Amino acid sequence: MISPRQRFGLALALTVATLLSSPARAGLAIQHWTTPGGARVFFVESRALPIVDVQVDFRAAGTEVPAGKAGLAGLTRSLLEGGGGSLFGAPPPPRGAAPAAPPRGGADMDRASLSLRTLSSVTERDGAVDLLATLIGKPTFPAAAVEREKSRLVAGLKEAETQPDSILARRFAAAVFPDHPYGRTPTVDTVGAIGRDDLADFHRRNYTSARATVSIVGDVSRAEAEAIANRLVGDLPVGEAPVASVNTTLPARQEIRVPHPSAQAHIAVGQPGIRRGDPDFFPLFVGNYILGGGGFVSRLTGEVREKRGYAYSVYSYFAPQRDVGPFQIGLQTKGSQADDALKVVGATLDEFLAKGPTEAELKAAKDNLINGFALRLDSNRKMLDQVAAIGSFGLPLDYLDTWRDKVRAVTAQQIRDAFRRHVSQDNLVTVVVGGDGDKTAAPKNGAAR
Repeated sequence: MISPRQRFGLALALTVATLLSSPARAGLAIQHWTTPGGARVFFVESRALPIVDVQVDFRAAGTEVPAGKAGLAGLTRSLLEGGGGSLFGAPPPPRGAAPAAPPRGGADMDRASLSLRTLSSVTERDGAVDLLATLIGKPTFPAAAVEREKSRLVAGLKEAETQPDSILARRFAAAVFPDHPYGRTPTVDTVGAIGRDDLADFHRRNYTSARATVSIVGDVSRAEAEAIANRLVGDLPVGEAPVASVNTTLPARQEIRVPHPSAQAHIAVGQPGIRRGDPDFFPLFVGNYILGGGGFVSRLTGEVREKRGYAYSVYSYFAPQRDVGPFQIGLQTKGSQADDALKVVGATLDEFLAKGPTEAELKAAKDNLINGFALRLDSNRKMLDQVAAIGSFGLPLDYLDTWRDKVRAVTAQQIRDAFRRHVSQDNLVTVVVGGDGDKTAAPKNGAAR
């Protein structure tokens, strides 16, 4: 006998298989409209499961935060999740009694979000949507809750200041983006400078319909989706459309060494890369899979790990954001091997910039990426993530329909040209944190532990 969980999984698998098997519709049938207040809505009707997934993204993230108040965006969003109006501090319903999963979300440098999963039946759905609308539109920011969240955040920051990975991320961001909000991260001082009035003002200015993107995937009609979107953002002030920020400052080539008693040296190498929607995205995406994004089949892994045993893991990635996000190579190695590992990383990158991939590498990368495309849409949550990204970053509605064809069309020459346009040894920042605890010389072929 098939359990309800198994039926759920089979239904979802069938839905995804149907979506991906049609030559005319390789991705998702995304409908789009704009509310009277200027919010952009993106909707996929999916009837296989009696659930609805909803996400509301706002241009209310790190790039909108004044200098000296880093952490304000994340603190605001976390307090929204805590409750609004008379709901603040209310105990959660008993386990198994709620018709919807608790709202969740996050905040990064480009967007702050709240999302919800609910049953699609009218009573449960409307109750869940009303709850999310209240959290978004009617925060109270009680003084005691503000201080409690600040204390929690400060405690986490103090702990992070002792961790080499966290130190690396902060120093790398600051060096790669010296004149841009992407380079600013929360500190104990910046969080301490945030008051309740800052939170209320940040919410008033940024949680508006003109800054909102609503994504809906699930078992509702277009008319029902319109009602959901209007309920979520219809009562918000219209506000002003956000102004695009542009980071044009490229860092000078530099190496930063940060002492730390860890045995492992934590290393990041990189520079500003590309923004969302850049025409070079697909050549860089496929090329990076070959360079360092493909795990054990990547060149960096072959040179750094397999041939020399300098690191257990080495990777590279482009992180396109609303503005130009980072290109980064990362690894950990014994402190005594850090310089040798960096030389191999540099030589591998130089060769890739000069010659690009081989045809065999290119074919293998394309096959892997194209054959794995279905995994990007194998759950409602993943579908929602894709739709939200398309909406928030202004990607074409047929982005998923054409994704595999664009990967298939990438040539080795396009990869060489794109990497040369966006990666230069003259602008590479290298940050090394720690490794001071490893004072003994390591054998050349000794794998890092």
